[in-house]
Amino acid sequence: MTDPTDPTDPIFPCCEADMLNTANSTILDDAVDEAARTASTARAGGRAISWSALLPWALPVFVYLLWWKASQAGWMSAQILPAPERVWETARDLLHDGLVSNLLISLERLAIGFVLGTLGGALLGALMGASVIAEDAIAPLFYAIAQVPPLALLPLLMVMLGIGEALKIVLIFKAVAIPVAIHTQTGVRGMSWRLREVAGVLRLGAWQRVRLLVVPAALPAFLTGVRQALAQGWLTLIAVELLASSEGIGYLMVYGRQMFQLDVVFVCIVTIGLTGFAIDQGVQRIDRWLVRWPHEAPGARVATSARGGQRYARGAVLPAAILALWAVAAHLHWVDANLLPAPRAVLHGALDDLRSGALPVALAHTLARAGEGLLAGAVAGLTLGIALGAVPWVRRAFGPTLTALRQVAIFAWIPLLTAWAGLGDLAKVIFVALAAFFPVVLATSRAVEGLPPALVEVALTLRLNALQRLRWLIVPAILPGVFAGLRLALVYAWLGAIGAEYLMPSGVGLGTFMMDAQQLFRTDRLLAAAVTIGALGALFGWLGSRLEASTTRWRTRH
Repeated sequence: MTDPTDPTDPIFPCCEADMLNTANSTILDDAVDEAARTASTARAGGRAISWSALLPWALPVFVYLLWWKASQAGWMSAQILPAPERVWETARDLLHDGLVSNLLISLERLAIGFVLGTLGGALLGALMGASVIAEDAIAPLFYAIAQVPPLALLPLLMVMLGIGEALKIVLIFKAVAIPVAIHTQTGVRGMSWRLREVAGVLRLGAWQRVRLLVVPAALPAFLTGVRQALAQGWLTLIAVELLASSEGIGYLMVYGRQMFQLDVVFVCIVTIGLTGFAIDQGVQRIDRWLVRWPHEAPGARVATSARGGQRYARGAVLPAAILALWAVAAHLHWVDANLLPAPRAVLHGALDDLRSGALPVALAHTLARAGEGLLAGAVAGLTLGIALGAVPWVRRAFGPTLTALRQVAIFAWIPLLTAWAGLGDLAKVIFVALAAFFPVVLATSRAVEGLPPALVEVALTLRLNALQRLRWLIVPAILPGVFAGLRLALVYAWLGAIGAEYLMPSGVGLGTFMMDAQQLFRTDRLLAAAVTIGALGALFGWLGSRLEASTTRWRTRH
């Protein structure tokens, strides 16, 4: 018998040919199948990629189409809701006449106030961070002033400085200097003790320590403060220009609102948002360019120490000295009593307003608006934040639009809001709700996105439904992040209520109380109200931190 596997056997070539044909046929079939699967996967992937790319545009396109349909059908007056094409025409016209010049004026004011505030805040923060004695002497008064928001000083400074450039620069300086000083102090004080030992071993001089150790250690925290300072300075400038300016991007918005040219208001809102986005992105790029070494997250380490009786005594020296100088200046009439009343006159005026009910009634109305807006904004922010964090398509569809809206300074919505909702309580509550909404939705969505994968596995193992997952797993896990957002929302709601009463002057409220006092040159009332706003802001911050600590205490139990 012949061996069929012998290559010399004459039958082998036929078998080899059959085997090769069979193999080639199999390979060809496999290749076709693989090509079909690849094409199918590519088509599916292409569809997924195309849908994923188009989804973020769904909400803006829907809003635009609804806006176009409403304007074409006449659902709202053209003065209240101008047509999209009208807004585009106005944008093109303003680019050549008014928009750029007013924006440059605003940016010039921001630049001057920012440079001065950054220098002052950095020097003050470095001094408090480097010297315990300086911190004991300066910190109590500094943090007391920090609790008073810039807008709370607006009526008082309008009496003292008028509505000129000095008013804008001083308010921007205050808004910028506070976050820069706080973060600089944290960065300098948080420098590693190992670096201090290295400096001692190498016997570095004072300048070398600052250049080689202190500046690199404090730079990340300082740049974080700069980023916050720019946002606060831009927000403050827009608010001031809305209320007390004859030029600038905020003034252009007010002009458009007064003339019922809401197309101008729309263009200004977009311009403010794009400018805020560009400023924030610029600071982030500078941060990444300058800081290329590993460092702790800002706020990860804050130096704290027990405060003894000697430190309290040091902290009381500077406020006591300022109070004494104030009393002497008022007694000797160094300054007009209408601009700087004596401390006793301020105290008596505050007591009179308390007894008459003028201050308590105004305060009660402001607190009510702040509470209503906070509740509405927090509920909406919590609901949308959970959806953004838990549902990918919701995040892709709504996330980019919300990010874009966050870049618009909150006070830029005032002219549009007053045109649509008037000057009553409804408009004020809506504005407060907007101010509280963004911190809550941002903190909640980040907390949900950061949930550990183990929780998902537990939910699948236990076969929990959506409500059970939300109640037993998601909510307890995201509480710290949610309360961090609520703390910030509480402060924003309080400041938003004050700002709304400034810019929507109707009804009773603490902001209206201060604007009336400003028109009457009652500086004593302005000082008392400013102190009240600062004290309540500090109280709300403390209550928020205590509520967060008590609610999330279970996470630290063993």
